[in-house]
Amino acid sequence: MRKENSDFKTSFLSEAGSFLQNKDYFAYTELDDVACWVAVKGLDSDQEISSAELAVKAILEKFMEKPSMSRRSIKKYLKNAQAILQAQSLRVRLKASIVIVISDYSKMIVAVAGNSRLYHFRNGTLSYKTTDQSLAQEIVNSRNRSLDISQHEERSNLLNYLGKPEDFKPFVSKKMKLLDGDVLVLCTAGFWEDVNEIEMADALEDTKDPEQYTDLLEEVLLSRQRKVVNNYTIATIFANKVYQETNKKKMKYIKMIAAALIVALVVGGSTIFYQAKQAKKMAELTVEMKDHEKSGNLYFQDGNYEKALLEYSEGRNAAKKLKDPIHRNLLAKKLRITDLILNGDKSAEAGKFTDALEQYEKAKKEGKLIKNFGKEATEQRIANMDTIVQIAEAVKDGDFRFEAEDYNGALETYEKARKKALTISYTGEPQIKTKIEETEAKIAELKKAQKELKAEGLEKSGDHSYARQEYGKAIEYYTLAQEIYQETELLSKVLGLERKVMNANDKLNPPPQAPATDIDPSYEAAIPFEEGAAANESSDAEVMKEGK
Repeated sequence: MRKENSDFKTSFLSEAGSFLQNKDYFAYTELDDVACWVAVKGLDSDQEISSAELAVKAILEKFMEKPSMSRRSIKKYLKNAQAILQAQSLRVRLKASIVIVISDYSKMIVAVAGNSRLYHFRNGTLSYKTTDQSLAQEIVNSRNRSLDISQHEERSNLLNYLGKPEDFKPFVSKKMKLLDGDVLVLCTAGFWEDVNEIEMADALEDTKDPEQYTDLLEEVLLSRQRKVVNNYTIATIFANKVYQETNKKKMKYIKMIAAALIVALVVGGSTIFYQAKQAKKMAELTVEMKDHEKSGNLYFQDGNYEKALLEYSEGRNAAKKLKDPIHRNLLAKKLRITDLILNGDKSAEAGKFTDALEQYEKAKKEGKLIKNFGKEATEQRIANMDTIVQIAEAVKDGDFRFEAEDYNGALETYEKARKKALTISYTGEPQIKTKIEETEAKIAELKKAQKELKAEGLEKSGDHSYARQEYGKAIEYYTLAQEIYQETELLSKVLGLERKVMNANDKLNPPPQAPATDIDPSYEAAIPFEEGAAANESSDAEVMKEGK
């Protein structure tokens, strides 16, 4: 209903600039009573995973599951995005700078981690701007708050960001009132480093809608004509009409507050306010506890026991605060069973099969107490234990063959072990795959060495043939050796053999010699070519004598 009785218009663009890949991402959703806008700049070098897109989708997914404008909920949205980025950091650590705006169409809350920004304009002037979580911002705060950090050398040295390994502390503002005609600009560093708030305010004078304003801001940015234009994202929101409470609703609230005040005076002081506050807090904790349990159950079903463990732990903590012994014990048992399965998996991977079986049996036994929780997972692991033992023995045999440099035998053994591991979804399968790749690399290395050895033999045969003046055979040997060196990418050897082939060709097909001008050609023909320069230096008389 709030959305229908307000008028918020959004326009955005996100471009790669001078680069092939755009690491920025923007998305938003407008629900009936609350809306969410998210702009993110990816800070890592991963070419396959877009950390910005991953973060935006994580935020919006949680927001749409449980739309809220509470600071607690917004921190949970960010925490979820943080966990997802950390979990997906397989090749490199995924990092991102984020700005979030959540509004109920009459007020807004802003959250920031990094140096993506929000600018809030009212009546054509800057009303509010977010503060960066960067070293440059801290330097400015401690020295001169009026300084502009857009060109400061430490502006990208972030003290906080999504994906930070520890001590992740995003900024979440208090609720701020919106008025008709307010304009919001969400942007990444690729934009605000080159366009300041004065230019943003000036551009507002000639625009009537967010599309025109966004295009004009991009023109200002590109007019700088930088040699390198970074990824940039600009999103503009025109709050043409904000939601207004009706007089009827206002009166209702006034009556409720008045009644509460009267009761407070009767029972004495502020006791009723404290109780109301506590009741609200307890309600929020109850919802939080149930959300954690639900998430933990989903992760458990998917086999993601580490995340399930975290969710059950958070849910148990909420139950403790609520002083709810039933849910506290339930979540504690789920936590215990999940932990037993995880420890069992670790023991199995380490070859401690007796310990692993013991952990699985305990998990199965304790799961019976809460409606056979984890029964399928534990029974499957117990049934697969014989196969796991076979896999471990095969891997051990493969390791022995690898150490003995029987790489073909090791490869065959590892591949059989991996096939069995894939059949039962064994958690140690990635390690077996790594062993296979290492073995294949060794085999390829040996094959290359064998080829090079063969090429060296052919080259030596060519040298022997050349020495015996068998130039045709020498060329054949050199050519065969050259082909092998090309396969093994030894270019220096290829070039060396090219010279040898040319020398052999010159010997096999010597170039014709020009006749001397003062000697009869018939006598010159009688002089062998191999006699060299000494024959050419003989006197005319000797030549004539020899000719007679």
